[in-house]
Amino acid sequence: MRVNNPLYKNIGIHLTSTIFTVDKGVMKVLLIKRNNEPYLGYWALPGGCLYNNELVLEGAKRELKEKTGISDIELSMFKVFDKIDRSPLKRMICLAFIGVLDKDKVKLLNETEKASIINWVDVKKVPELAYDGNEVLDSAINELREMIQSTEILKTLFPKEFTLPELQSVYESILNITIDRRNFRKKMITSGIIIDTNKTVNYNGKKPAKLYIFNDKCKIKSIL
Repeated sequence: MRVNNPLYKNIGIHLTSTIFTVDKGVMKVLLIKRNNEPYLGYWALPGGCLYNNELVLEGAKRELKEKTGISDIELSMFKVFDKIDRSPLKRMICLAFIGVLDKDKVKLLNETEKASIINWVDVKKVPELAYDGNEVLDSAINELREMIQSTEILKTLFPKEFTLPELQSVYESILNITIDRRNFRKKMITSGIIIDTNKTVNYNGKKPAKLYIFNDKCKIKSIL
């Protein structure tokens, strides 16, 4: 390695986080509205540049906390985005992270130095994002599709009581499919994954729906 080689210069690392939550059965992603250039006024995934004295996971968590106020979350890196022109300032490699949480357990900042608005947005209503944010988000949703069928991620998204319509809505939103309601209900109940709480709640203005919780003694398996 020749440190004076000009091809080594002017390159940086972006740390971008895709944070998902469930809000009344709707899958949402955390976005910030930029109040600085480049992409002034654009919505963006929270993130920023890696410092040269920190590990990438440390940097991702620092940037997430600075941009949104979120600190207590497990992040996993899932992909690298390396288009040469993805930033108008200089060559920036993006390391993308994914995380899920219960939005009711965190308090978002109202505003930060580089974000005028911080909010949860329906994944189906995400606008054009800064940088290559839409490509990153699409890849994160694909990663989530794998996770929902092979990990315990649903217990993080639904840490409390939920209705079967809410749960089905999340499955359909993430997997981008339509699931037969009766088959879904039968599979979830007979699998032992969920437990009836013997309580009900009005769901979307309709008749009362039963409330369930996940069975901690039963591992979540793919129901498809």
